[in-house]
Amino acid sequence: MTLYSKINLMKNYFEEICTKLNNAIEIEHIHVVDNSHKHKKHKFFSPEKFHLHLKIKSTYLYSISRVNAQKMIMKVLKDDLSKKIHALEISIEK
Repeated sequence: MTLYSKINLMKNYFEEICTKLNNAIEIEHIHVVDNSHKHKKHKFFSPEKFHLHLKIKSTYLYSISRVNAQKMIMKVLKDDLSKKIHALEISIEK
């Protein structure tokens, strides 16, 4: 697999995450940051799993408790968290 195809697969996967969240939760904007490169030397690092930071702009999520907002996001991404996402950081702004 070429580097270009790997980047394309990753981009498609990040778009899939955005679509899932947008379909389930009222969100104005999502930016997915891949921080996997920062964790390459960690003991349990796997190139098949991502370390992601979701930067979400959502008046709705901002209006509810941080814990409930994160629970909603985690519920939508439940399958991804068990298969493709190793670590998830979530930032929410209005």
